[in-house]
Amino acid sequence: MDFVSIRIITSNVARLVEFYEKATGVPATWATEDFAELRTPSATLAIAGTRTVPLFAPGSAHPADNHSVIIEFLVDDVDRVHVNLTGLVSDFVNEPTTMPWGNRALLFRDPDGNLVNFFTPVTPAAIEKFTR
Repeated sequence: MDFVSIRIITSNVARLVEFYEKATGVPATWATEDFAELRTPSATLAIAGTRTVPLFAPGSAHPADNHSVIIEFLVDDVDRVHVNLTGLVSDFVNEPTTMPWGNRALLFRDPDGNLVNFFTPVTPAAIEKFTR
């Protein structure tokens, strides 16, 4: 098995894609006006409109209704990224903070309210864990 992607269902695909393109610097690949992907070397963030939900199971997903998942991105320098996100992100949940497990993390919400964590490993153990 290979974990491939996370998909966000949204009522405004263009807005959310534009946000993630600016936040990550990763250009999106559009399949239709209702579906785009931001591909990184290790995973893909898929963004789909509400019109795609009935293709799987009507009513199974609701936009802007996530209360349990945090989307995480490994970045080179979370403090620098924090500065770059100022003006784009309107809801920072926390400033860059060094976590007990060795990552320096920045938590914020995307325009749909989804939690996003940008982090940089800073302790030797965390750096080793994420060395690729």
